[in-house]
Order: sequence, then structure tokens, then C-alpha cells
Amino acid sequence: MKILNPAINVDLEAGRPLKLNLGSGRRSIPGFYNVDLVTLPNVDMLADLNQPLTELPNDCVDTIYCRHTLEHVDNLLGALAELHRITRPAGTIEIVVPHFSNPYYYSDPTHVRFFGLYSFFYFCDNADQPRRKVPNFYAPMRFRVESVRFNLMKESLFDKAVRALVQPFINRGIGWLDWYERRLCRILPVSDLRYVLRPVKGVIDGSMVIGQRGPIDPKAAA
Repeated sequence: MKILNPAINVDLEAGRPLKLNLGSGRRSIPGFYNVDLVTLPNVDMLADLNQPLTELPNDCVDTIYCRHTLEHVDNLLGALAELHRITRPAGTIEIVVPHFSNPYYYSDPTHVRFFGLYSFFYFCDNADQPRRKVPNFYAPMRFRVESVRFNLMKESLFDKAVRALVQPFINRGIGWLDWYERRLCRILPVSDLRYVLRPVKGVIDGSMVIGQRGPIDPKAAA
């Protein structure tokens, strides 16, 4: 990775937390540094999310916004580990990703994965998962899901009418979202999901301690 905007280094040296717009493309958000794989006029930092974010120290980020980016990442577990590492314990990570029921996302040849309601619960402790439990042994880092919402498709007048009526109803809770995903999403597709995550740090998980400096051997930490 490469830092293009010297203001980032100034903030890091001063201990000021960063706000990152990951996979920004040409979209800018006031107060956020833009991070992308491609050199564009408004990009502040070049980074491949398949690789470690070597220029960013631990716990240096307060807010991450990542819209329609993770579906392009082959090394998803590695990318999530890096987001966990650089985000402060009280920081937030907002992720918008395509839902598997949206037919249009299959047209993009750069998409390598799709997401469902429970995708990010695979990185939560059992106590932070809803009633339906999913395996969480694929990676040591842990997150807490602060919220998850469905955005229904709005391509036609019918879609827009259904969206206005149904979307507020199903987003009342994860039980309604679960029911909709199982019963109706293939008839009335979901465009994308919006997750808000918080990193959980200092958690002992099996043989690893997930601390502010990354996984360490608990015997060495004693």
C-alpha cells in the first residue's frame, strides 16, 4: 500500500484517529480519506485489500465506510483481520455488500462472492449471535454486529411500491429479516445489505489472544 496524501501521516503522528472510505472509487465523503486500489484524482491512499495494510498502525481508525467493495476481495478473511486490527475498540465499520438474491450482481465479472443475513455473524462470539447460531471458528478476530438492514430493489414502480411498504417492516428485527430471506427474497429480491460492526478486542479465543497488537501466544503474554 502507499499513502498519497501527506495529511494522513500528519494525523497518524499526532494520534488523531482516521476515517476511511474503503473502495472509494470516485465517491468522496466529507471528513474521510479515500482508499482505493486504483489511482484516481481523489484517492488519498492506494491499497489492495487482499494484502496487509502495512502503513496503518493498530487502532488508528475511528470509522470505516466500505460500500460495494468486499464482493471484489478474494482474501476476505485477511481483509477483515486487517479492518479489525486498525479499528479502535469503540470504532465502527459500516459495510454495504450485495445480497445473493440480487440478479444484477451476477453480471459483474469482478465479483467473487455474495453475502447473506448471517455472513458477518461467522465472526461473532456465540453470545453476540442471534437465535440461529453459525460456526465462528474460521478466524480468531471477533466483531459485534450493531445493526443489519436489507435494502430491497427499486428498479421499477412495482419494486418501489413494495420497498416502501415492506422494507420498514422487515427491518424491525433480525427475526423478520431471517423470515424474509428464507421465504420471499427470491420473489422480491434484496439489492444489498448494510452492516454496522464494532471490533471486539482483548478476547481470548481458543489458543489465541486477540489484542491490540494482533494475535499473540497466551503463554508468552503471561
